[in-house]
Amino acid sequence: MATTNPLQFIQQVRAEVSKVVWPTRREVLLTTVMVFIMAALTAVFFALVDLLIKAGLTGVLNFFG
Repeated sequence: MATTNPLQFIQQVRAEVSKVVWPTRREVLLTTVMVFIMAALTAVFFALVDLLIKAGLTGVLNFFG
């Protein structure tokens, strides 16, 4: 493996960082809002599934107990 001196390494890092396409403020805001919406929908879904399973188990236990 070839070794590079620290100056070359820093130059290569700066060259690679300059190629990065940074998101705009609007893109960051929209994706953040979408993450929160999806997290809320997922929480509601699993809460409903939990209630359904609880009701089913309660019904089965009351039937046999």
